[in-house]
Amino acid sequence: MIRSFFRLLSLLALVAAIFAGTLDSIQSVASSSVVVTSLGNHWQNLDVVSLAMAEAAFAHYIHADAWRWAIAPVLSQPAFAVFLVLALLFWMIGYRRPRFAGRFSA
Repeated sequence: MIRSFFRLLSLLALVAAIFAGTLDSIQSVASSSVVVTSLGNHWQNLDVVSLAMAEAAFAHYIHADAWRWAIAPVLSQPAFAVFLVLALLFWMIGYRRPRFAGRFSA
């Protein structure tokens, strides 16, 4: 059941990566230059309030500089790349090895 949950998370992260990559490619074609939007810009365009709340929660519960050290570098990366890495990690967690059939199996 846990593996299925991680496979579902992997699928959702892959869909988000495809969506972010599609948006970037549409913007690139429209502007005739390469456009790569960072995860922070996508989050800011989606909901500014939740971004500020997440930053305040990190400052309050973890450390005041934890956002700048750990999260800000991730938010500056391209959104499609971050979601692709998350999809890969979730897939690896939820991966099930094929069963060994044995020496005398047909």
